[in-house]
Amino acid sequence: MDARDCFAGTVTQCTDVRVNSKFISIQDDTNTHGGGRLIATDTVGKVRVNNKPVILIRDPAHPDGLCPGGAHCNPKAKEASPNVRAGNGS
Repeated sequence: MDARDCFAGTVTQCTDVRVNSKFISIQDDTNTHGGGRLIATDTVGKVRVNNKPVILIRDPAHPDGLCPGGAHCNPKAKEASPNVRAGNGS
């Protein structure tokens, strides 16, 4: 499970594609604080898994269930693979 800026974990929809032993994050994955759907940026129309764009580090997200409050209003993706690149290399 990948982390978010607000210290939540990502709840992945994808259960059949892994990168470095973790399920890959894709557009609309939520987080463990409720809500916080991820929004793909550079990979839209380029890199897809299960017909949805993959998420890159620092991709934004909708507010989660603990907003208002710091990073909960934009709980963007915080982690990425150290050796697998997608989109513009992030």
